[in-house]
Amino acid sequence: MQESQYLVFGPFQLDRCDERLWRGSEALPLPPKTFAVLCCLVTQAGQLVTKEALLDAVWPETVVSEAVVTVAMRTLRRVLGDQARTPRFIETVHGRGYRFIAPVSPLMAPGRAGMQETPRRVLSPTLRRPPHFVGRDAALAQLAQWWTTARQGTRQVGIIAGEAGIGKTALVNAFVAQVAATEDVRVGHGQCLDHYGAGEAYLPILEALGRLGREPEGERLVAVLRQYAPSWLVQMPGLLPPGEWESLQRIAEGATQPRMLRELTEALDALTTERPLVLVLEDLHWSDVSTLAWLAYVARRPDPARLLLLGTYRPVDAIVRTHPIRTVITELTQHQQGAELPLDYLSAGEVAAYCCQRWRGPSLSAELAHVLHQRTRGHPLFLVTIVDGMQRQGLLPAETAERRRLQGREDHQERRPREPAPNHRTATAPCPARKPSPAGSGEYYREDFLRSGGRGGRQSGHGRHRGAVGRARPPRAVYPSMRPHGMAGRDSGRGV
Repeated sequence: MQESQYLVFGPFQLDRCDERLWRGSEALPLPPKTFAVLCCLVTQAGQLVTKEALLDAVWPETVVSEAVVTVAMRTLRRVLGDQARTPRFIETVHGRGYRFIAPVSPLMAPGRAGMQETPRRVLSPTLRRPPHFVGRDAALAQLAQWWTTARQGTRQVGIIAGEAGIGKTALVNAFVAQVAATEDVRVGHGQCLDHYGAGEAYLPILEALGRLGREPEGERLVAVLRQYAPSWLVQMPGLLPPGEWESLQRIAEGATQPRMLRELTEALDALTTERPLVLVLEDLHWSDVSTLAWLAYVARRPDPARLLLLGTYRPVDAIVRTHPIRTVITELTQHQQGAELPLDYLSAGEVAAYCCQRWRGPSLSAELAHVLHQRTRGHPLFLVTIVDGMQRQGLLPAETAERRRLQGREDHQERRPREPAPNHRTATAPCPARKPSPAGSGEYYREDFLRSGGRGGRQSGHGRHRGAVGRARPPRAVYPSMRPHGMAGRDSGRGV
């Protein structure tokens, strides 16, 4: 084991100089001799440490029985939350001694996890909170609960379900942006595609690993994959220096699917001992069966890992395609190895909050919110599409001073009388001045739109908006978990 002041295993950090064991920002009390026993095991992780060796190292030149070792082990298992029959950290070798079986890594940067302030990083566009994001408080609370559990060393698999346009990606992006802005975490993102033929196995996972490998600290991921998962690294030649790919290909030759599942899971377990990992896989209703096999494998693995795996999918598409994602989710939820979080439509209050973000006029926002919620039933994609379309057509107030200035110039030009056309046979007299439009034409038609409850009152000029809004009623969801008017509290109790 490399000499380092800090050693990390699972959610724990061992400070050998200060003789403390940390779990996040909490210092776990241990008697001095018990701490010394833990240091002996951790520094020799994977090796058998006999009882005699522990007695010589911790109780030198002292006459004690082996019972002191047994008492120390009982204390360590209680503090670590470990069990002798199903160990995650300390394995008993009957009649011989003990072996520390969890992956151990030296901490690259000195400092206790959760105790030192992590410098704020500049977020990439994919990790930024979506504009005008409203509602979803219960769903965000559930994601935060999964994240807290994963950060403490228990892997979490959560699947977000909902129809197209319901806001699955916006919810994930908002949550990931919040986590990435406040904590030191790796974030990988992979996208499943609707193939029109044979697709590549593990496509979204390879995409996520490739992105992580190209980040500024991607060398560490490459080193972990080289050690634990060469069959995966060989599929990403862009991450390797010239000349290494051919030698690595010989090592990974003949890799089977079980081997690949095991290698990547062990690699991620080792990687998350240093920093937690959030892995997002989008549109699993289009995923290949190999990706689903790995998802099920990693969810069922009992070893500790600071891993949060978030997936999104459309239940209706999965049912129509008879995709196996439904079977995988059902099996995981039944065995409490994963959880499903269905998203519902936005409530009337959440639609009103969206309108308040778009326009600062409270009275106008309240009127619009009532009509828009009636016409869209709170479907996020329909809501945003209709509002954007109405604003482009002048039914809603402009968002910038520049657009108001341009609109004022156009109104002024409309009120100017038209000049007589020179040298034209019919232009013997000036044309009569054009009748000016009502002052604030956008406001005029908007009030007419609101008075009519979104059905439109004037067919001339703006009748097309009446048809667009009237037809913008989204289809009701065809699976039981989708009910209109918000999801508040319905799924906040689900956990992994």
